[in-house]
Amino acid sequence: MEYTVQKLGQLAGVSTRTLRYYDEIDLLKPAKINSSGYRIYGQTEVDRLQQILFYRELGMVLDSIKEIVTDPSFDRRRALADHHEQLLEQRRQLDLLITNVQKTMVSTEGRIIMTDKEKFEGFKRQMIDENEQKYGKEIREKHGEDTINQANQKLKNMTQEEHEEVTRLANEITTTLSEAYKTGDPAGELAQKVAALHKEWLTYYWNEYSKEAHAGLAQMYVDDERFKAHYDQQQEGTAEFLRDAIQIFTGMRK
Repeated sequence: MEYTVQKLGQLAGVSTRTLRYYDEIDLLKPAKINSSGYRIYGQTEVDRLQQILFYRELGMVLDSIKEIVTDPSFDRRRALADHHEQLLEQRRQLDLLITNVQKTMVSTEGRIIMTDKEKFEGFKRQMIDENEQKYGKEIREKHGEDTINQANQKLKNMTQEEHEEVTRLANEITTTLSEAYKTGDPAGELAQKVAALHKEWLTYYWNEYSKEAHAGLAQMYVDDERFKAHYDQQQEGTAEFLRDAIQIFTGMRK
């Protein structure tokens, strides 16, 4: 079966503008251009578009999708199996949140009493899933499957008090880092306070702390554009400043 850009757009529920853009960026090229100048898509292109839309639904950016689907080693069958598992996990997450809402509704009617822990069921799972989507590949390659799985399990087992404390620490790190950056001295008192707070924050996620891993993580904040953009959103150069402060704190400054 062959489709024009308009027919394929109608079939897939995407705009013709989107399909033309995918062509322009070499993400989804038509099988051919006919004598009238129309883009024509075949079964291979239909299958690739389905794969692209799967990845989009999982929140991936187009650059990452393109890198995956254009890789010569791309295995569509394996990709589908991975999608299936991720969708099942999303369903489990939705089931947790639905149950939470249902319990809360009954609780507000006075028919049951929810524990504080029950009130937050599902939210920590959502945080883990979001982190996996954004950074999972890189951090697993860097730190290993077992380390990341253990960290995720530790997060899932956090008490509400621990979750509130780790949130407070994150906010204090952001505020103090902003003030420390103004000093321009990563070895200064404020900057070293940030590094110490960052270490304390990490202990809520890591089973074991090491200075080498802490310094390595700080370097990744600079090397990975997503982390760098996060820390530099208020002031460019903040990621490098934080890295330097942590490397001084850990004694790993080269």
